[in-house]
Amino acid sequence: MRVSEFWDLVEQEFGSGYGAVVTRTQSLGSLGGRTADEALEQGESARRVWEAICHDMDVPPEHHYLPDPPQPEER
Repeated sequence: MRVSEFWDLVEQEFGSGYGAVVTRTQSLGSLGGRTADEALEQGESARRVWEAICHDMDVPPEHHYLPDPPQPEER
């Protein structure tokens, strides 16, 4: 997972404003009490950080992934 995908998922789940607050302030037990921002800064993979957010914040499974991009219409 790219870091940009991580941020897209955070925004999709929490919104841009609240998502920034969550990643900056929410201590995640799955990351040893670090925040998502701290974990990313310390080199943790974006996938691992997103999985920790999903686990610790009870993100529904159907929200764990970005939706498939729309397919172009055939002519």
